[in-house]
Amino acid sequence: MSRIGRMPIAIPAGVTVDVAENNKVTVKGPKGTLERVLPSEMEIKVEGDTIVVSRPNDLKKMKSLHGLTRTLINNMVVGVTAGFEKKLEVNGVGYRAAKQGKQLNLSLGYSHPVLMDDPAGIETEVQAGAQNQSIIIVKGIDKEKVGQFAAEIRDKRRPEPYKGKGIKYVDETIRRKVGKTGKK
Repeated sequence: MSRIGRMPIAIPAGVTVDVAENNKVTVKGPKGTLERVLPSEMEIKVEGDTIVVSRPNDLKKMKSLHGLTRTLINNMVVGVTAGFEKKLEVNGVGYRAAKQGKQLNLSLGYSHPVLMDDPAGIETEVQAGAQNQSIIIVKGIDKEKVGQFAAEIRDKRRPEPYKGKGIKYVDETIRRKVGKTGKK
């Protein structure tokens, strides 16, 4: 049996979980509301202050959906209570990030500034980090959207392996390469 899928999900105080037909799960909490239609094969039961996910049989597809369904529901519960955030670091001489209202203004060595609007439900913040670096914090209640927007920001200028210039996740390590050597 799936070790992750078998674990019950605790519902914290102030959070309500509704399971409608076709496994449409709605989670309401202090930070907002999330809705998602989950695989109809899974059986989702709300028992008191826990949620239990069970599967109909032991086919390979059902086993994989079991753990996925449980994790998606857990992420929704965590999202409406604590929320999610990703931190990105802007490295490089002249590379800067600034916030203008609901827009993120990135100077990344191109001939033009890169402007990105915050998607619905996502909030970005810019902090000054150590050694002339900017730190961009992407926050929201939907883990998938937070991760997607952080990846889109990173794609505007990925870190290069020689000097490490670009936008990287704070916990990411860049595999560095040795540059050219002179002729002898």
